[in-house]
Amino acid sequence: MKAIGYRESLPIAEDRSLFAFDAPKPAPGPRDLLVQVKAISVNPVDTKVRMRRAGTREAPVILGWDAAGIVEAVGSEVGLFKKGDEVYYAGDITRPGSNAEFQLVDERIVGRKPKSLDFAAAAALPLTTITAWESLFDRLKIRIGKQPTDDAILIIGAAGGVGSIAVQLARRLTNLTVIGTASRPDTQEWVTKRGAHHVIDHRKKLSEELARIGVPQVRYIFSITQTDKHWDEIVASLAPQGEICMIDDPPALEVMKIKGKAGALHIELMFARPMHRTADIIQQHKLLTEVAGLVDDGLVKTTLGRNLGKISAANLRQAHALLESGTTIGKIVLEGF
Repeated sequence: MKAIGYRESLPIAEDRSLFAFDAPKPAPGPRDLLVQVKAISVNPVDTKVRMRRAGTREAPVILGWDAAGIVEAVGSEVGLFKKGDEVYYAGDITRPGSNAEFQLVDERIVGRKPKSLDFAAAAALPLTTITAWESLFDRLKIRIGKQPTDDAILIIGAAGGVGSIAVQLARRLTNLTVIGTASRPDTQEWVTKRGAHHVIDHRKKLSEELARIGVPQVRYIFSITQTDKHWDEIVASLAPQGEICMIDDPPALEVMKIKGKAGALHIELMFARPMHRTADIIQQHKLLTEVAGLVDDGLVKTTLGRNLGKISAANLRQAHALLESGTTIGKIVLEGF
């Protein structure tokens, strides 16, 4: 099968940072689906792993943790899917990724592709959907439902892939006041269209921006990017007994600053369930299935921002370069080999 990967960590401008090669077509284990990959999207984790993990001459690293495709074969214990089903998923960071014609994935972290989306639009959703859902409802334990509340959530970095879906889930599934951050007119418009009640500028002091819109403190803060840069303002903006969830990798945080507010800090990693084969691993299948229904009902929209065309080494290098620039809106997608 065709695959794209690398052997050594190199700057993305170099041709060998990602290259095409032939790899054996894998065979499914008992709970595995063998999926013919139709479309992929690219995430910041792809660029981080590329610079941290080395491959070998015999086994280059195959990246990619977002895909939509068709089930080609199933393992002996598979019960959720059959050959020919259209699916979408984010995969498992400990296994070869989706930058290949075929990929193995545990059925318990796979959802049925939204019927109303093509493969490219569906591929934009899985990793960010799982990350946003787990952050909001598993880590912060926000209640799903439209019960009256005066509480608000601040989503820092709301124009990116995770932020784009987090804004939609918080707006559609809860009664929280949803406040997103974005710094440019185009990203602010994007966040507003995703459903945020307010959009504030994270280049300015968050506490002052919140005061400007009449929300002095918030119960929930979802920090997607630059948590260390915003930490003092996060602490200032957090309501007493409030909760913070972060997904990035700051080198250090003075976490005791939230003690005075009896605040809570959660760290989300959407790969934790598949990495550790947790007892509740099937929750990722369930949440992807539920979100597919929300998409087909018109309540949630794809977060596809840009389609770069075919799945090729050159196009993947371009996608990595765009992500490393830190200026992308929504998700970058590629489709077809």
